[in-house]
Amino acid sequence: MEQPWHKFYDEGVPHTLNYPRLSLPELLEESGRVYGQRPALIFFGTVLTYRKLLEQINRLAAALAALGVGERQRVALLFPNCPQTVIAYYAVLKLGGIVVQTNPLYKEEEIVHQWRDAGCETAIVLDRLFPPGTRLWRETPVRQVVLTTLKDYLSFPKATAYAIKMALAGEHRRIDPHPGIFSWTDLLRSHPPSPPRRSVDPESVALLQYTGGTTGTAKGAMLTHRNLVSNAVQLIAWTPRMVSGRERFLGVLPFFHAYGMTAAMNLPLARGLSVILLPRFDVREVLQAIGRYKPTAFPGVPAMFLAILSHPRVKTTNMSSIAVAMSGASALPAGVTAQFEAMTGGSMFEGYGLTEASPVTHSNPLYSVRKEGSIGVPLPDTEARIVDSLEGKRELPPGEVGELCVKGPQIMAGFWNREEETREVLRGGWLYTGDLARRDEDGFFYIVDRKKDLIIVMGYNVYPVEVEEVLKTHPLILEAAVVGVRDRIKGEVVKAFVVPRPGARLLENEVKGFCRKHLAAFKVPAQVEFRQELPKTLIGKVLRKDLRRDTEADLPGD
Repeated sequence: MEQPWHKFYDEGVPHTLNYPRLSLPELLEESGRVYGQRPALIFFGTVLTYRKLLEQINRLAAALAALGVGERQRVALLFPNCPQTVIAYYAVLKLGGIVVQTNPLYKEEEIVHQWRDAGCETAIVLDRLFPPGTRLWRETPVRQVVLTTLKDYLSFPKATAYAIKMALAGEHRRIDPHPGIFSWTDLLRSHPPSPPRRSVDPESVALLQYTGGTTGTAKGAMLTHRNLVSNAVQLIAWTPRMVSGRERFLGVLPFFHAYGMTAAMNLPLARGLSVILLPRFDVREVLQAIGRYKPTAFPGVPAMFLAILSHPRVKTTNMSSIAVAMSGASALPAGVTAQFEAMTGGSMFEGYGLTEASPVTHSNPLYSVRKEGSIGVPLPDTEARIVDSLEGKRELPPGEVGELCVKGPQIMAGFWNREEETREVLRGGWLYTGDLARRDEDGFFYIVDRKKDLIIVMGYNVYPVEVEEVLKTHPLILEAAVVGVRDRIKGEVVKAFVVPRPGARLLENEVKGFCRKHLAAFKVPAQVEFRQELPKTLIGKVLRKDLRRDTEADLPGD
């Protein structure tokens, strides 16, 4: 069906696509057959060709099969970006299992909830993230753990230097004998690269990608092989000037995040491209990697691009290899696109997505019309509309603000074990995003506000309720509410409004320190304001919009 936005597609981008009826591992194997000797992963000087990557995947798949991992079994992965992340991800999927990506920045109690909810009995974990006596072993269904270390894929002398560094920091983990703990290297050494042949249905669930909602309760979006393959194919079509087998992607976006998984892992590997792996975003390490490996594509979030633009070393780094920069997860500040393009000589475009859509649904074209402040137009085979935000039944004309709804092959199958919440967001094949938006006459879409109270810090989602629940467990806090505050570098930061108990004396640093014990660092309030009471409705519900309005009124003008 012809849409008004189709006329703005770049030359060579089709309106509709043919999607291979393949699982994700089969898509990777296609790349391996064509580009076997090409570098697939580059990790601090260590290079894994596509042939070597597939061999490692097959060895681990054989080992996991011997441990009993099979169809629909949920396997937790707890890693930063490293070769093991990619190998474990594809090995589990090859067996028909379901991957449960876990943010390594999470605290134990956050991971415990996720692994319990998913019913994970197997976990593959970086050793330093799985301390002895951990609650992850005692309070989840996990009964077998595969442990690995970053030095397993570091060449000499980097592996030795890493081991010394960890020992000095007291973070070295010796793998003690235990019936349920296995060594990654031992498993790969003792199993041939010939896992059992299993036919994986592309319509089956590949991934439980955890996201939150208006209640703040984390829930697993069920993304199928078809969803993930479709989104990768859509993004390949969206970048027609990229040459298969030749480009190099900077893989610093975390793969445990849906955006990083698709844009920085699945997309390049489906196209026979190289991925330069970085376990964390550190501006110096990123600039060093750009100077040494000369990536041609850089998927990132606004906070990354802002940090790079403001770093003194950028003036002495040759950035000209970057032909394409993709920005997502939060709104791109005005002027950043022009600055980054001037510095690299490449093209930068902003897009939009959400976990439930694998995640990309919209993007600005790379080379034709781009509208600043817009999330762009829907990808091929993706429909989008604006409906009234009360009932969601009436489609609104251009210019009017309502809830953004999307439909396409990348839309999730539903939420894991949450039928009611699935019915709320999936209606008649349409995904109700919870974002308030408008579209113009050309079919470009603009996010106006969030129907949800989601806060996005450095590209990570923070749900106010989960921070508020932690604050309310403090013995000196009577009430608490949380909102997002604009921040030039991080996009947003968390601000907490706290009502102390009568007679209690409480300091801002005490509140922050308490939160650090229970929450990932990016969820810890950057600001704490003490109040005698919180604004509420007649039925006692806290008015976050009033707190947000008060905060914005206090901000200096842009």
